[in-house]
Amino acid sequence: MRTEGRAARLTILVDGNDTWHHRCLYAEIVRRAHAEGLAGATVLRGIEGYAGISDVHRTHLFGLGDHLPVLITIVDDHARVRAFLSTLDEILHKGVALVDEVEVIRFYRETGRRRGRQDQ
Repeated sequence: MRTEGRAARLTILVDGNDTWHHRCLYAEIVRRAHAEGLAGATVLRGIEGYAGISDVHRTHLFGLGDHLPVLITIVDDHARVRAFLSTLDEILHKGVALVDEVEVIRFYRETGRRRGRQDQ
């Protein structure tokens, strides 16, 4: 089965080395999104990137490079995403946040109990 609807996607771009009270900034953002009950969050580490006039940062052959970009994506309804921006005001000292409207298609399987049998 599937359900469809409109939602907002919040994409936050930060430096992978950024911290908040000795914790990775991206982990703190995900923790707070979860605590506020937002629908979902994902963190992706970039392999190369730059911001503004800074140097291009990239992974190196023998390990991870410094200051690689990290992208956090959060999806929920518009009001909840907008409300979460105040959390970012508190903990984000540099970075970029993008908010765009998306169509969400959620795929799921009914549990066996609803259909009268157990799925394996």
